[in-house]
Amino acid sequence: MKFVLYNLATAKEAWADEAARLYTQKISHFNPFEILTLKPKKSSRDEAAVKKKEESELILSSLSNDDFVILFDERGKSFNSIEFSKKIESVLSSSKKRAVFIIGGAYGVSDEVRSRAQLVVTLSPMVMNHLLAQTVALEQIYRAFTIIRNLPYHNS
Repeated sequence: MKFVLYNLATAKEAWADEAARLYTQKISHFNPFEILTLKPKKSSRDEAAVKKKEESELILSSLSNDDFVILFDERGKSFNSIEFSKKIESVLSSSKKRAVFIIGGAYGVSDEVRSRAQLVVTLSPMVMNHLLAQTVALEQIYRAFTIIRNLPYHNS
């Protein structure tokens, strides 16, 4: 099963690029993994509803019916790292071809994207910058693999 993280970030920051490169490399030691940047149309900040709708349509059109979808959203279910690793282990043993991790844009995602997700997870009850959320998500995916493999990274 391949893991893919959908990225809607339009901003680029050197620290986030380096973190993405590092964690992609680390996760790929355990499982095929890539970050796929979806390119939303440019729109004004005044068009929040339009932007959210367009980004959500872009996400949905990029998904396959056979994808296991995990949405990171502040309204999702909270898991500790051990619980999250068990969810990842369960996904790995499913018959799906891809696990797609999604971090919504600045205005979140539509109800259609939320209902398409088999798992909705919060990284924090606080809202955070997209690039920071991506870095936290990548670290937790990596941590989950180290827990599954019983490697000395996670300290309970």
